[in-house]
Amino acid sequence: MRFFKFLPNLLTLLNLLSGILAIYFVFEGHLDQAAYLIFIAAVFDFMDGFSARFFKAYSNIGKQLDSLADLVSFGVAPAFILYKLILMSHGRISWEIDGFDVLPFIAFIIPLFTAYRLAKFNLDESQTENFKGLPSPASGLLIASLPLIRTQLYEGQSLLYMILTNTYFYIGIALMVSVLMVSNLPLFGLKFKKMSWRGNEIRWFFLAVSLGLIFVFQALAIPFIILIYLFLSLVVFLADIQQ
Repeated sequence: MRFFKFLPNLLTLLNLLSGILAIYFVFEGHLDQAAYLIFIAAVFDFMDGFSARFFKAYSNIGKQLDSLADLVSFGVAPAFILYKLILMSHGRISWEIDGFDVLPFIAFIIPLFTAYRLAKFNLDESQTENFKGLPSPASGLLIASLPLIRTQLYEGQSLLYMILTNTYFYIGIALMVSVLMVSNLPLFGLKFKKMSWRGNEIRWFFLAVSLGLIFVFQALAIPFIILIYLFLSLVVFLADIQQ
């Protein structure tokens, strides 16, 4: 029984380990493997919350540990991926200071905003079921999808490939996710307290659409899934206001 009480923290540590390994693979030049490890980290992040609710194994240390793991897996590791992508991007401009190109370092604003978002989340008791601002795992997964999209579209060398691997696109992604994370944009939560359709309609619909898009478009579906998440959250928010 004591094992089940510790299980959420164990899963959180596996989330953290996945993020650390992702950073290692970035340094080794294996961006796709690093991206997959961030996706694995997201699975552990979901499982630790689910197991904590299922076994009622909540703890203050678990809450703090979860934030530290998320900062590494969905803040630091994605920033290193984006840093490498900017270095390899098309149409790259040089922003030099004393002969040193600082432009790729724009990627490292992501862990700064991730840290602020997590601290803000921990102190905001109103974010138990829904969110204010883009959750850090969603930000991390969006960035983790970029090297996979690059690989997926590489052979065709299409216009879409040129757009999605452009320097300005990567910089725009860094700025966009950073602002969204610390915004007060209302977003519906993805936690299932029960598995029934009633009360979870929007979650099941979003999950079904997401799985369908991934099946058809693979990694290219991830940015569209994030956009759908933002759009559906806006619909839910406006519907609640009218009630």
